[in-house]
Amino acid sequence: MRSFALAPLAAACLVSLSAQAEPAESLDKVVVTGNPLKSQVLAQPSDSLSGDQLVLTRAANLGDTLQGLPGVAATNFGPNASRPSIRGLDGDRVRILSNSGASVDASNLSFDHGVAIDPLVIDKVEVLRGAAALLYGGNAVGGVVNTLDNRIPRTLIDGLSGAAEVRLGGASRDKSGAVVLDGGSGQQHAGFGWHVDLAGRDAGDQVAPRFDSDGETRTSVRNSAARSHGGAVGGSVFFQGGYAGVSVDDFHTNYGTTAEEDVTIRMQRQRLATAGEWATADGPIHRVSWQLSRNRYEHQEVEGTGEVGTTFKSTGTDGRLEVEHAAIQTPWGPVKGLVGLQTESLDFSALGEEAFVPSTRTRNTGVFVLEQARLGGVDWSAGARSERVTVDSDGGERFGTPADRRFKPVSVALSGVYPLSDAWSLSANLNRTERAPAYYELFANGLHLASAAYERGDANLGLERSKGLDVGLKWESAQSHVHVNVYETRFTNYIALQATGATVDNDGEAVPVYNFQAVPARLRGVELEGRWQLHPTIALLSQLDAVRGDNRATGEPLPRLAPLRAMLGLEARQGDWSGKLEWRGAARQTRVAEFDTPTPGYGTLRLSVARQLRWGQTDALWYLKLDNLGNKLAYNATAVPTIRDLAPQAGRSASTGLQLRF
Repeated sequence: MRSFALAPLAAACLVSLSAQAEPAESLDKVVVTGNPLKSQVLAQPSDSLSGDQLVLTRAANLGDTLQGLPGVAATNFGPNASRPSIRGLDGDRVRILSNSGASVDASNLSFDHGVAIDPLVIDKVEVLRGAAALLYGGNAVGGVVNTLDNRIPRTLIDGLSGAAEVRLGGASRDKSGAVVLDGGSGQQHAGFGWHVDLAGRDAGDQVAPRFDSDGETRTSVRNSAARSHGGAVGGSVFFQGGYAGVSVDDFHTNYGTTAEEDVTIRMQRQRLATAGEWATADGPIHRVSWQLSRNRYEHQEVEGTGEVGTTFKSTGTDGRLEVEHAAIQTPWGPVKGLVGLQTESLDFSALGEEAFVPSTRTRNTGVFVLEQARLGGVDWSAGARSERVTVDSDGGERFGTPADRRFKPVSVALSGVYPLSDAWSLSANLNRTERAPAYYELFANGLHLASAAYERGDANLGLERSKGLDVGLKWESAQSHVHVNVYETRFTNYIALQATGATVDNDGEAVPVYNFQAVPARLRGVELEGRWQLHPTIALLSQLDAVRGDNRATGEPLPRLAPLRAMLGLEARQGDWSGKLEWRGAARQTRVAEFDTPTPGYGTLRLSVARQLRWGQTDALWYLKLDNLGNKLAYNATAVPTIRDLAPQAGRSASTGLQLRF
């Protein structure tokens, strides 16, 4: 399918925009990730998934769970390693967090490395699109994905609550389940809370429409089966004005690497975390919050013979302190805000003949400030962040002598939200960000078998600098809304992984060479999302996003950009029943980097049905999902070219599940 009709989508959006505005409170949820001051306004585009919406959207990995959101795609290295890509930016420019702290894994190093977070046990996912560098670092220039759970209890409950879920079916014949328990005892200002969770998954090779791969016709993605299990325990002590808690979790997964027929990845991550908060309405300091985590990550690439080819290890520590001050009275009104300190350390090693990155150590210390005020009828936010980053390489036979680099990135931002009426608001976000290059962008030099490419870093890379502007318009009524955002980001030296056209020999096979190189670049795009309540029981849903990226020196497209995408859907609710019918389409992506190939367009249909059930004090959600009803063959333009033709998107499938809550 090379094109798709946009007329219905445009008509839906025009109907929404021209409808009479009804005064109502905002439909947006306060996104804690970008709004630690907990105000009701946020200029930066954001989305969140929680509750039944998360249950019905949840996929086997984080990238596929989120790729239906405006501006969010997925790197799609098969069904087990799919990382979110936001507004055309992926890798180290999208920050993956766990409860606002660093989630240490190797997913930013390579497309075949999965994110070490199990979507089955998270309570909420928050996504910030655009620069979020002030709070979380220069490597959040593309956006932030923050997964939230209750492993460190933050609210005291007296008694026991929990949930259990089982899921069956889908394109990978998935069998998965999870149990989450929370409990506690005590009074309002003194007590103890605890948390336990367990989850597991067993999946086969992903079914796909008939396609050609490496000279053979297939109906499944080779070597894409997976098994995973994990669990966590945690507890908190509650006291007057706050809490302090600790948790430990362990996550294991074994999955096949689609690029190679008989290689599997054996991954394990262990995380010890502590967090707490103290708040008061009196005095110059209103809130102090802190968190500290220690992560140990290891993954082994295991040959079909059982021999371990390469072992990747990362040990990381992440600490964060925020101090919120009392409102400062000025002639123009009160100013409230916070200051913060964040420290991170990452020790990385790759052992084995196939290691393409040397052992490195990265240290990052950042201080930041965020202030908010209402001036001239506009809700203003302003902030700044300064970092000190060091990256040291041990070198080696292929990587040269030991080397170290020092960077001092500084980022600033100014944003405002202006209410045009009770239902309309206008927002703008202006930012200037700097990002230190990651260890692999500096020091990689070797054959990366999992992505079938030879990757070379550049130890002389400097700071990646960008300037961005994001403008948004919102209309919201009691049950309907339209959100529109347009943005542009200019990079003076965008660090791109570019095909060079050269090849190296690997056992008689020519492997393409990719270099990390800094180029002047520009990314610009539009995002539109709307909901219109046609009837008390029926709503029309619509969505559109597009991003265009160019190398400003040559005019060539930047690599791995999503094409124009759209969604049109109907959502119905009647009593305990609900259902959703969605058509999602992507245009043909013809603007591709040199040595890449165009990706055909496609359109797929999805249908889901759910019912709420109640048995005494227990309620439940049963659901049935039918995906890709037309069994359309679809390829992901954001996937790395060496893997794209091996791993098309999932074919026709049916899955069902039941979640019990008590």
